[in-house]
Amino acid sequence: MAQQPHHSFLLLSIWTLICSLYSIISADPQFHECTSKQDTYLRSSSPCPPFASTPPPFPFSLSPGCGHPFFQLKCSSPRSTISINNLSFALLQFDPNSSSLLLSPQLSSLTSSTTTRPAATCSSDLSSIPAHSINLLGSPFRVSDSYCSRLSVLRSCSPPNLPNCSHCPWECKLVKNPLNLLRDCGSGTHSLQQQGCQTDILEYLDNFLKIGFQVEYDESQDSYFSSCRECKSKKGICGFNSSDPEKSFLCFQSRTPFSPTWIHQNDRKRVAILCSVSAALCLVIAFLVFGIVFRYRRLKSLKTEDDPTTLFLHRHRSASLLPPAFTFEELESSTNRFDPKRKIGDGGFGSVYLGQLSDARIVAVKYLHRHNQAAAAGRAFSTKSFCNEILILSSIHHSNLVKLHGYCSDPRGLLLVYDYVPNGTLADHLHGTNNLHRKSSLTWQVRLDIALQTALAIEYLHFSVKPPIVHRDITSSNIFIEKDMRIKVGDFGLSRLLVMPETSSSSSGYVCTGPQGTPGYLDPDYHRSFRLTEKSDVYSFGVVLLELVSGLRAVDQSRDKREMALADHVVSKIQMGLLRQVVDPVLGVDGETMKGIESVAELAFRCVAADKDDRPDSREVVEELRRIRSQAIGI
Repeated sequence: MAQQPHHSFLLLSIWTLICSLYSIISADPQFHECTSKQDTYLRSSSPCPPFASTPPPFPFSLSPGCGHPFFQLKCSSPRSTISINNLSFALLQFDPNSSSLLLSPQLSSLTSSTTTRPAATCSSDLSSIPAHSINLLGSPFRVSDSYCSRLSVLRSCSPPNLPNCSHCPWECKLVKNPLNLLRDCGSGTHSLQQQGCQTDILEYLDNFLKIGFQVEYDESQDSYFSSCRECKSKKGICGFNSSDPEKSFLCFQSRTPFSPTWIHQNDRKRVAILCSVSAALCLVIAFLVFGIVFRYRRLKSLKTEDDPTTLFLHRHRSASLLPPAFTFEELESSTNRFDPKRKIGDGGFGSVYLGQLSDARIVAVKYLHRHNQAAAAGRAFSTKSFCNEILILSSIHHSNLVKLHGYCSDPRGLLLVYDYVPNGTLADHLHGTNNLHRKSSLTWQVRLDIALQTALAIEYLHFSVKPPIVHRDITSSNIFIEKDMRIKVGDFGLSRLLVMPETSSSSSGYVCTGPQGTPGYLDPDYHRSFRLTEKSDVYSFGVVLLELVSGLRAVDQSRDKREMALADHVVSKIQMGLLRQVVDPVLGVDGETMKGIESVAELAFRCVAADKDDRPDSREVVEELRRIRSQAIGI
């Protein structure tokens, strides 16, 4: 009886192999064509960006007739291309979570000899603008609302910079109505706020197309996917008739189920030999797999027992509630061995690298080098911050807070894996010299939106999480900006859960701890009393508001010693009625805008009050910013 499981396993292996051999012999030729393309890709080293380390997932396909008709890829470097409505686009990015693609048109596919504009008069240096509207109608794709919104609010500064309209009517049409560029956007209303006028609309549209525009597809609205689900349930491969204008759906199958009539007299010996060899191979493979699995589990168990970080996390939270744990090798591979060219910044306790996971997700990997810590106390602090950030971020979910995708605790280093936010930080836009982060993009309306979204994130931490969380490091460097100018607050290494002390008679909770934070943003009341409260975040946020109003840094040693901190510098101007002297000149202040700036400055003045009891709480801050924003947009 003890051998019965082994016999059953062996018989099952033989039966599986026989069925597989039959499937290979009797399969639809197109079935082999679709699978062989994937196998060839796995064996080749040729890149197919943005799919760096795996074959493109379904519904993408490298073989005509396989996969979805609108997801046919042509792999090339540095960008693979995809064809939609006979138009060719470079595929810059694919996000499987949001079902979206970032596309940039290949101009050669959008122009023809009859539509090419005259080089001498029609902006020949604008290499990405097509000679006609980009039309995605009839395909399962639609342009994302945020990108349509950017075009819908785009306008020329007066007077408009128009080309010669008699020779270049298309360019004139674009300048007058940029929505003509993307036919899919139509003429609907969009919610993105006005971003200011542009001197050269055509140059803006050229850059818009080079950076890429986002399109989304909805599986539930595409009949192809419902047919494909049924095909996959029968273990078939989804495809289509590429020669048919209607591109009708096809299901390629291996023509099973098994039937004894396939065994011809001439094939019996060959099948018998194959089955015998396969049985022996299966037995050997079974023992090897068993040995490898046993050894892997043993090593993993030992590693977990020896790693204090993993033990600490599991003591404080169930393993099922923690984010995924990556291996060091996985994250090392995703960042090309932490290539310096992929370094995108420095976090509170390590370097940050751009990475691409095996499922093609683009992420930011923060790497703490343990051996860089000078002393044991430094190591303990960094490990504590590392665990703290994992525990905090795994318990909160908000659209304006960064998402933690996983972590790695390894003797070679501690790593955290976050959302990649591609447009830099608020500090980059306000104070940076990089041309990619232009201060002019921060119009007053955009700054108001950034302030409100940041306040909403803080309000969530203070009022929606139990016990409340104090971020303790709200700075412009920890406010990350998306391409559509929405924000995410990050870097929770210093955050603390706010627990009410049993002996306290105060109505608000606090924790006693040594002051930690970023100079210029640190709450002076917390610095004096060692009592950390929600109002400490409010103070830091008040400094961010002053940065948005003035465009100045939180700390500047070139200023007078008494006004080195921005809060001291601007508050003194406000008290003397000289606010206009510190307003960011980029804002181009008019009467209505100045009213909003004065209201925000007054709110910031209250937030940075020396005594915490004189400051509003984050809920009051949100209400006031909503009121100011409503007045600014005329609601």
